[in-house]
Amino acid sequence: MFQTFEAASTPEQGPPRLAALREDMAARGLKGFLVPRADAYQGEYVADCDARLAWLTGFTGSAGFCAVLADLAGVFVDGRYRVQVRDQVAAEFTPVDWPENRLGPWLCDHLSGGAVGFDPWLHTVQEVAELRDDLRTAGLALTPTENLVDAIWTDRPAPPDAGFFAHDAALAGESAADKRARLAGALRKAGHRVAVLTLPDSIAWLLNIRGADIPRNPVPQCFALLLDDGTCQLFALPGKANAITEHLGPDVAVLGQDAFLAALTDLDGPVRIDPASCPQIVADVLAENGVTVAHEQDPCVRPKAIKTPAEIAGTTEAHLRDGAAMCRFLHWLDENAPAGGLTEIDVVRALEQFRRDTGALRDISFDTICGAGAHGAVVHYRVTEATNNPVTPGALLLVDSGGQYADGTTDITRTIATGPVGAEEKACFTRVLQGMIALSRARFPEGVAGRDLDSIARYPLWQAGLDYGHGTGHGVGAYLCVHEGPQGFTRAPSRGHEPLKPGMILSVEPGYYREGAFGIRLENLVVVQEAPALGDMRPMLSLETLTWVPIDRRLIDIDALTEAERHWIDRYHADTVARIGPRLEGPARDWLEAACAPL
Repeated sequence: MFQTFEAASTPEQGPPRLAALREDMAARGLKGFLVPRADAYQGEYVADCDARLAWLTGFTGSAGFCAVLADLAGVFVDGRYRVQVRDQVAAEFTPVDWPENRLGPWLCDHLSGGAVGFDPWLHTVQEVAELRDDLRTAGLALTPTENLVDAIWTDRPAPPDAGFFAHDAALAGESAADKRARLAGALRKAGHRVAVLTLPDSIAWLLNIRGADIPRNPVPQCFALLLDDGTCQLFALPGKANAITEHLGPDVAVLGQDAFLAALTDLDGPVRIDPASCPQIVADVLAENGVTVAHEQDPCVRPKAIKTPAEIAGTTEAHLRDGAAMCRFLHWLDENAPAGGLTEIDVVRALEQFRRDTGALRDISFDTICGAGAHGAVVHYRVTEATNNPVTPGALLLVDSGGQYADGTTDITRTIATGPVGAEEKACFTRVLQGMIALSRARFPEGVAGRDLDSIARYPLWQAGLDYGHGTGHGVGAYLCVHEGPQGFTRAPSRGHEPLKPGMILSVEPGYYREGAFGIRLENLVVVQEAPALGDMRPMLSLETLTWVPIDRRLIDIDALTEAERHWIDRYHADTVARIGPRLEGPARDWLEAACAPL
C-alpha cells in the first residue's frame, strides 16, 4: 500500500528532545529558536529527513511551527489542527491559535531582549522581513544560525534519492522549451535577467519533469535558475537527473545542488526572487555579493495554475476513472458497513485497492482521511494502528481521499451514513450540501477572487450559527500537488486574493465539525470556465464540475431544500449516472442508479 498506519511520533518523545534543544540554545546564547514545518523548498509536505516539527513536538499536521523559548514552547496551528494538536503534543508544549496570534507579537510578549535563532534555509524572505519588523520594537534580534534540531537529531533519515522522470508533453499541453521561451519573454519585458526558482512544483511544471521525493506529490526536490534568454540551470543531488538529461535538452544545464549558492554570486541583476517562497539564505547571498534583486511572484505560479486544454482533458478523464473507483468503493461500503466489523483502516485499505484496480494509479494524492464518528471532527485526521476506530453502524463516516494519475490529480470528500442517523446530523449535512451547491452554481464577473466567493458556501451554515475553521477550497495541480496556489476559495491573503481565471482548478469543500461527536465535509473539484455575459456586465465566469460521485441522499433533509437546490442535486446525480454508469457493471451499476435516484 501507499498509505501506512504507524504513528509518526508520540507525545512522550517530545520532552527529552525539547530539553536537548534548550540546552543547545543556552550554549549558543539564544533566547529562542524557531522550528517550522517547512523545508528548504517551501512545499506543504516534507520528506522524512525534513520533518523537524513532528520529530520535536509530535505534531504531524501539514501547517504550523514551534517557537521554543527557555520556559515556553508554543506550537502555532490554524483552525484545521486545533483538535489534533492537543492529542499529539505533550504538556510541555503549548498550542497557540494561529494566525489569530501572530508570532512576532507573541515573542515580544514573552521575551525581553536577546536573540531568536532561525535556519535561513527554512524561512522565506517575506516571513523574515515581517518578523524582524515586529521584533525590532522590543529590542529582539532575529539571528540566522545552523539548524539546532539537526544538531540533536542523531538518527535523522537520509535525503530522498529517487530519480526524476519526464512528464509527457502531450499531457502537459506545452513543451518545456515553449514554456521556458514564454517565461523568458516575460522576464525580458519586466527587465529581469534571471528568476530564482525554489518551489519544486514550479520547476516540475516548467521543465515537464516529475519526481518521487515527497510522498503523495510527484515533485522533484531541486532548485533552478531561469535566464532571460530561455536557458536554465537545474541544481539537484548527484544522479537524480540522470534519466532526464535527453529530455531536458542542451539549453538546460544540470549541476550539483551544492553549487546553487555559489551560482548566485555570479549572477548579473536584476535577479527575480519571490519573497513568499524564496528562502532567506538566497536573499542574503545575493545581497552579500551586491546583486540587484527584484521582488516579484515566482513566474511559474500563475501559468501553472491556468491549465492547458490538454491538462483539463486529462484531469477530466482522471476524475471519471477515479469516480468509477469511488462508486465501487461506496457500493462495497454500503454492503459491509451496516453489519459492523469494519474499522477505519479497513476502509482506507479497501478504497486504495479500488483505485489500484484501475491500473493507472501512480500514488494517492494525500493520506486518506477516514474519520468515523468523533474522528470525523478532526479535520485532517490520519488513522494509525493506535487510533483505529470501528466504523459503528449509524455513525457518520467522513472519507477525504484522492489519487495521482499521469493525466490528473483528484481530491474528493464524501460523508456517508453507515446506518440510521439523527435529525441533527441530517440538518447539519444538508446545510453543508447547500453551501456546496451555492458555490458550484456561482456566476461571477472577471476579476473576482476566491475570497469574494468563500462566504457563498458558508451562508447556509451561518444562518444556523454554524461555520468551519478552514478555507472553502484550494487550487489543485495537474499530476502535481493536490494543494496548489495561488488561487483558493479562502479569506487567507496568501491564496484568497488571486483573481480567478479560466482553466484554474479548485476544490469546493464546505464542512461542519462537532468536536467529540461527528464531522461533515463534502468536496468536489471544479474548473473555472467562461460563461455568457448577463445584460451589460463585463465577461462572466462560472465553475464546471469535474467530480462525479453520488452524494448520500440518506443524509439530506429534503424538506429544507429549495426547488433550485433539489433540481441541482437531481441534475448532478443524473449526470453522474451518464458519465460513470458506462464504466460500471453488475451490482455496482445497480447501486449507482439507486444512489442517484431523483429526490
